[in-house]
Amino acid sequence: MQRMDMASVVPNAYKAVMGLEKYVRSTVDGTVLELVKLRASILNGCAFCVDMHSRDALAGGESSRRLFAVAAWHESPFFSEKERAALALTDAVTRLGQDGVPDDVWDGATKVWSEEEVANLVVAIATINVWNRVAISTRTQPPATV
Repeated sequence: MQRMDMASVVPNAYKAVMGLEKYVRSTVDGTVLELVKLRASILNGCAFCVDMHSRDALAGGESSRRLFAVAAWHESPFFSEKERAALALTDAVTRLGQDGVPDDVWDGATKVWSEEEVANLVVAIATINVWNRVAISTRTQPPATV
């Protein structure tokens, strides 16, 4: 059972996160953005977000085969070099360890993405991690029917 509706309880905070969401939607390629959102949501165990971003990506024309492969992207042949770099960065930023994002992951991202694109990817990854934490903390569930 959902604990609370954050948009109702703290609407200004919700609007602030929506501002980040609108920003990343306007600056990060839609296909890459959905892969990043799905991967972070899988890593965080956010059922609501995994459901939503899987459906959004399918509606946007993404193949189910690639979406299923996001869970094992390291071994999957279905992703471009840029997508792989974005997924590696997603893993590192989502699982921040004591040493932060490893140099090899950062260097891989900056090899195929511009400095501005990497910055926007980091903001996108941070944003989905905020959404995951809100949904998990409040026990937001995916809709029973769509």
